Amino acid sequence: MLIDVNYWAVIIATLSTMLVGSIWYTPKVFGNYWMRVAKVDDSGERGAVGPILTTLVVSFISAWVLAIATQVAWTALGGNYLLMAITTGLMLWAGFTAARFITHDVFEGRPPGLTILNIGHEFVTVIVMALIIGAWPPAGTV
Repeated sequence: MLIDVNYWAVIIATLSTMLVGSIWYTPKVFGNYWMRVAKVDDSGERGAVGPILTTLVVSFISAWVLAIATQVAWTALGGNYLLMAITTGLMLWAGFTAARFITHDVFEGRPPGLTILNIGHEFVTVIVMALIIGAWPPAGTV
């Protein structure tokens, strides 16, 4: 079976994570709370290039996997491609992202509010990626 992926949608979904993160963690939204509870030092000594490049690489992998999983699910089950992308994204978020964040944060003794904040961010990120991937399926798919 050949799995078609729209790499333009994957690239846009990747870039969307930067937009979501920059809004979510801005001081006027959740940034001040996040820095305080996560004990993030904003002294400016640490450069932003490394974290941004890491985010782009990891976000590309996430968007690519979501696109592949959506295509596999849609090929197996059919139906509305956008709905399949959202459903697939929700299942991957709940089963892997949220579950793993909760497990690690409990063992590390992180405050529940920080866990909720971070899995909330991941939820919004995955939904936005799913909307992009689902609205722009591979050519000839739908």
